[in-house]
Amino acid sequence: MDLTEGTLEEKNKRAKHMMLWFGIISLIMSFAGLTSAVLVSRKREDWLQNFEIPDAFLMSCIIIVASSVTFIIAKRALKANNRGLTTAMLLVTFGLGIWFIISQFQGFKEIVDSGYYFTGETSNVTMSFIYIIAFVHILHVVAGLLSLLIVIYNHFKQKYTATEMLGLELSATFWHFVDILWIFLFLFLTFFV
Repeated sequence: MDLTEGTLEEKNKRAKHMMLWFGIISLIMSFAGLTSAVLVSRKREDWLQNFEIPDAFLMSCIIIVASSVTFIIAKRALKANNRGLTTAMLLVTFGLGIWFIISQFQGFKEIVDSGYYFTGETSNVTMSFIYIIAFVHILHVVAGLLSLLIVIYNHFKQKYTATEMLGLELSATFWHFVDILWIFLFLFLTFFV
């Protein structure tokens, strides 16, 4: 199909999907750069060996997977015209997103309790990478939460229907990407740091 074909509304939808995917691709490239820097830096003499990722980071994986499931349920409920379930699942997704961020900061606390800081005398390159990667991901979760707030607001204003849910679809795509990204980062940090 030619991207220039269709109504103005169809072109607008395609353009918004394309912009989202361009953004996601740039995020993939950014995190690929960070993880590549970790792989190169592992050869340094001051690289911390045998560091175990905090348990809170594993808990955050469970939370983020659950949030993707609730977002999927919300979308399916909207397609079935079940506004009550849609509302409940959007709010639960938002709550799980907040819980994810709290669990990330709990992970930072576990690192600090182990005696490692981002900077200063007790810091090292290994911990700095862990802090940077996790914190940059948290910023993207915050962006996802902001988009989710807009979706919730628009849902309450009854902007979305079973056939018109572009904003919800875009937000869900970004949310699922951020979720998959954290699972990748958690596995990367677990096995390569």
